Amino acid sequence: MEKIDQLIRQRKWANGKLLKYNSSVFKAIQDLEQATFRDGALPKKTKELIAVGISVVHNCESCMQWHISEAAKDGASEREILEAVEVAFEMGIGPATVNGRFALEVMDEMFRRAPA
Repeated sequence: MEKIDQLIRQRKWANGKLLKYNSSVFKAIQDLEQATFRDGALPKKTKELIAVGISVVHNCESCMQWHISEAAKDGASEREILEAVEVAFEMGIGPATVNGRFALEVMDEMFRRAPA
């Protein structure tokens, strides 16, 4: 729990600093976030669940904390959030499997060319 509280404190501190500096880039990021997570063809809850999965794949702890919290606020159940995390498991493994194909090609090339 302490780690989560620290992430929240850090986010609030950094956001406050950026607002104090009147950062136009940070303002643009905030505007993008609001536009992105607004209800549209996909409801905000669904978008937050997508963000949970992406956060897991990217190993962004602060993102995980934020988007899990937002998904729950938007009515996502614990099971829905868990399933978003489970989708991330597969998406994390999928690229490794694809990269493994290249490794197999390299092995094939090396051992086919290597003198016997």
